[in-house]
Amino acid sequence: MAPTRRTLLASLAGVTAIGTAIATARARAQSWYEGPVSDHFDGTVFRDPHGAAPKSFGDMLKWWSTRGGEAWPERAPSPFSDHPPERVEGARLRLSYVGHASFLLQTGGTNILLDPVWSERVSPFDFVGPKRVNDPGIPFDALPPIDTVLVSHGHYDHLDVDTLSRLSAAHRPRVITPLGNDGVMTAHDPAIRVEAYDWHDRVEIAPGIAATLVPLRHWSARGLFDRNKTLWAGFVLETPAGKIYVVSDSGYGDGFRFKEAKDRYGPFRLAILPIGAYAPRWFMRDQHMDPAEAVRAFLDCGAELAVAHHHGTFKLTDEAIDAPPKALAEACAAAEIGPEVFRVLKPGEVLEI
Repeated sequence: MAPTRRTLLASLAGVTAIGTAIATARARAQSWYEGPVSDHFDGTVFRDPHGAAPKSFGDMLKWWSTRGGEAWPERAPSPFSDHPPERVEGARLRLSYVGHASFLLQTGGTNILLDPVWSERVSPFDFVGPKRVNDPGIPFDALPPIDTVLVSHGHYDHLDVDTLSRLSAAHRPRVITPLGNDGVMTAHDPAIRVEAYDWHDRVEIAPGIAATLVPLRHWSARGLFDRNKTLWAGFVLETPAGKIYVVSDSGYGDGFRFKEAKDRYGPFRLAILPIGAYAPRWFMRDQHMDPAEAVRAFLDCGAELAVAHHHGTFKLTDEAIDAPPKALAEACAAAEIGPEVFRVLKPGEVLEI
């Protein structure tokens, strides 16, 4: 028998109570960011002056109490598994898709991980919450030496403290992240070598390689009482292979942020763009692009090539597991963009430039 609305709300209330206790306990061990007021920080919380506020907790209850959506398979294994080389030298670029929003980028003799998640769930709990339906495209023990990790924001499907601890123990990488997320990481593991920066800060990674944090239309939270206490960002990477525009989570809005990136930081050789976690649109529109909007973002930012992410690994929203790639193919065809220009990879697949 399908659960009733009352049952769903009661279950959600129970999980919320547990989450509240956990979030409160963690908050006691963590101090939030303190810094000067700016156009996107009021001294307490961050905001995007060109964005929209996240939906309320009441809206979240409404979504969960009426939630239907398409079922995902228990497992959807990828036929690929990558064992990367130790280094990729010179102006070659090797991009390996780990899954969801996680990539390994190799160029100029430097190895960079983007939003690494090797955990089984993206949740404050290890027993409930979105569970991966395919293994990471690179086995953890097959990773080459990791020099730098870029973490875009604090949501659990992007900031995975357990994976960061494993990376810290095995590789001792620099971790670069927006303001406030350093406190999340060091509260979990003081050994994580994290550095926090503001929008438009430029960070030297290696000779000929730098990362600039850039604004996106999103938000942050890890519990009920820390909404927008940490900053979110994308990255513009300067590499020997050209500039790479890394968009983590973002709504589209009027396209301002993507046009801004082109004008201020372009031209881009490659854009890495999200295409999933977009349904229902009334709830997700302001914070997550759908595939048609991802195509518009690609055109707005002016990149030569694009690679999709944020699909096919964790069921976070209501669309079917194969809906984002199908919708992207339709949107690309309508815009006369070939599949070789806006690529969709499976975990373990590699793009080489």
